[in-house]
Amino acid sequence: MRIAVTSQNFRTITGHAGKARRFIVYEADGLGTVKEQERLDLPAELSVHEYRGADHPLFGLNLQALITQSAGPGFIQRLNQRNIAVHVTGEDDPTVAVAQVASGQPVSIGEPSACTCHHKH
Repeated sequence: MRIAVTSQNFRTITGHAGKARRFIVYEADGLGTVKEQERLDLPAELSVHEYRGADHPLFGLNLQALITQSAGPGFIQRLNQRNIAVHVTGEDDPTVAVAQVASGQPVSIGEPSACTCHHKH
């Protein structure tokens, strides 16, 4: 299972997924084995919030899920249209959250949190 994590610092899971430009992509087997596959460090114009094309780099990674600490409804909808499940978590450690998602454990802290920023989507 291929899972991406929003991580602006490449160490912890970060929020505001639509504006995120850095992602860690993992391969997980559902038995607890989690292996980092690659890192994306995209320019600002390639955040999902800004980019409107159907060929966004995230969409070509064969992802089954994305984990973040916060995501707006537009981001969730765009990824769901690509059959990528969005999981919102309070967990900081990417490997812990990826292992949970891969093994079918819930990581969400309730419903996906809406963006609380002060701009229009």
